[in-house]
Amino acid sequence: MTPGYAEHDAARLYPEPGKSAVLPGSWPPRRSPFSRDRARVLHSAALRRLAGKTQVVGPGEGSEVSGVPRTRLTHSLEVAQIGRGIAEELGCDPDVVDTAGLAHDIGHPPFGHNGERALDSVARSCGGFEGNAQTLRILTRLEPKVLGEREHGLNLTRASLDAATKYPWPRTAGTSKFGVYEDDRAVFDWIREGAPDRRRCLEAQVMDWADDVAYSVHDVEDGVRSGRISIPALTDRNERTVVAELAAKHFSAEPVSGLEEVAAELVRLPVVADLAGAEYDGSLGAQVALKRLTSELVGRFAAAAVTATRGRYGGGTLTRYSAELMVPARVAAEVALLKAVALRYVLSDPGRLALQATQREWLTALVAALLDRGHHALEPAFVPAWQAAPDDGARLRVVVDQVAALTDAQAVRWHGVYVGAAASSV
Repeated sequence: MTPGYAEHDAARLYPEPGKSAVLPGSWPPRRSPFSRDRARVLHSAALRRLAGKTQVVGPGEGSEVSGVPRTRLTHSLEVAQIGRGIAEELGCDPDVVDTAGLAHDIGHPPFGHNGERALDSVARSCGGFEGNAQTLRILTRLEPKVLGEREHGLNLTRASLDAATKYPWPRTAGTSKFGVYEDDRAVFDWIREGAPDRRRCLEAQVMDWADDVAYSVHDVEDGVRSGRISIPALTDRNERTVVAELAAKHFSAEPVSGLEEVAAELVRLPVVADLAGAEYDGSLGAQVALKRLTSELVGRFAAAAVTATRGRYGGGTLTRYSAELMVPARVAAEVALLKAVALRYVLSDPGRLALQATQREWLTALVAALLDRGHHALEPAFVPAWQAAPDDGARLRVVVDQVAALTDAQAVRWHGVYVGAAASSV
């Protein structure tokens, strides 16, 4: 067992027998329980489906200049790698944080956060929809791996499930972010046994910071490659002010004036200045400069959190609830500004906003159509839950689980089959 972890942390909700197909006389396995967790997520269908789900630029939207944009899958792989590096520096079990990074987005539905909004609206009567709560549901119920007296999902260890829990609380009035549906409270309470109320473990904090670092830096990289983000434009003071205002509104508690100062210093960094002289043209030199930018910024943000945390807690092993991840205010402001850059130049594009409205309509109509058709329209794995559902709310949750599992392309295709067919029969 990794130092800093006990049997309580490595426990699984459902006790599993050993593997039965191993050849007699085989070398005894040395993998830790946490290494097994990572393998289970890595081999899951839920993780593979992320290859077909939107990160910022949707799958298939790449151009000759932008190449292949990130998907939810590649983003998750990057989060896992960044988180693993931070974990190794702090003494967290690297596999626990790696598992959390791989798993953190598997609850996202088609069309990213836009699809999340649509499903939350249609699922209000059964508790709503939240990507992080859906992640817990997939890990502990929906992903087929372990079947006991009920579905146990991947049956991960307590420590890995806790590390993947970004919001360790149920939905409450006035909040949109939460980590568990009421239907999944029993397993959530088991995961959180002995944990401080509403406090995230250190491994979850590392995963969350790795997520922030990955999508703030890499979304900007994808935006530059696609021609939507102009680094030279950020040298303009007025543009930096607009970005600072967006950062203050959506991502940071710092005042706009302070964010403007941080933005001015950020664009003076040599790795940023190297790209500020001309628009990105996809040449070999431009690609190298852009990759150097992303590499340097990821290293900057990860190292800052490690240094600040070590400065606060010293050089010992830091795990679970023995420490909080410390992120310097300056670095948090830089990450907030990068998020605001993506928001201004990519996510707020009028054409994208119009497409997103259409996508929400597709998902809303698809849920209604599947509810009307019943279990005959569901994939076989969802049929038992439909048949066992005691009421309309439970059946709605099954349909939402089904729709959330679809890739972007599958959602479009299912809409054409079930909604288009219904419309043509009127």
